Amino acid sequence: MVTFILIVLMLFLIPGPAVLLTISQTVKGGKKNGMITGVGIAVGDLVHTCAAVLGLSAILMTSALAFEIVKYVGAAYLIYLGINAFIEKSKKGEKPVTKKVNSTLSFHQALLVELLNPKTALFFLAFLPQFVQSDGSSVTIQLLILGLTFVLMSILYTTLLVLLASLVGNRLFLKNSINSQWIGKVVGIVYVGLGLKLAFQNQE
Repeated sequence: MVTFILIVLMLFLIPGPAVLLTISQTVKGGKKNGMITGVGIAVGDLVHTCAAVLGLSAILMTSALAFEIVKYVGAAYLIYLGINAFIEKSKKGEKPVTKKVNSTLSFHQALLVELLNPKTALFFLAFLPQFVQSDGSSVTIQLLILGLTFVLMSILYTTLLVLLASLVGNRLFLKNSINSQWIGKVVGIVYVGLGLKLAFQNQE
């Protein structure tokens, strides 16, 4: 378990869609919005864990068509979110960093983004079994424990990201209305970039 935790910590240091999504949502809607986004990502990871345990993720590994469908649906959703964020207009004098956002919507968006990434499903299917011990214990229980450990670490990590992003965002944007007007455009570019990256991912 110690080895598993250390490896997961190293993986967290590599910026991925979850990291960029959490940071952008924090800058856009504040600390609470960022944390809700982190929870949505964690729930998505929990679903992937259960799918891997049940063997459902294997479908994505063996079926090129299923992989492509999930990939392009996820990419289209990200690009849609990006375009909406980019063209969204803020009211004059309003600071996007502190504006009220729909936390439920942020949760659902993060959940869908995580669920619609086939690479995440394949990651859990390939990664978790490497740490299963041949000591007679239930493989299913071991996989669930590993998956839940990953989810818990993910929540703690995204919470740290939110706190840091909130601090930096407040200093850079909250006191500068000119910079704050560009937050939506930056968030939009991040979403579109993630969508394009997902669209060009290969199954292997």
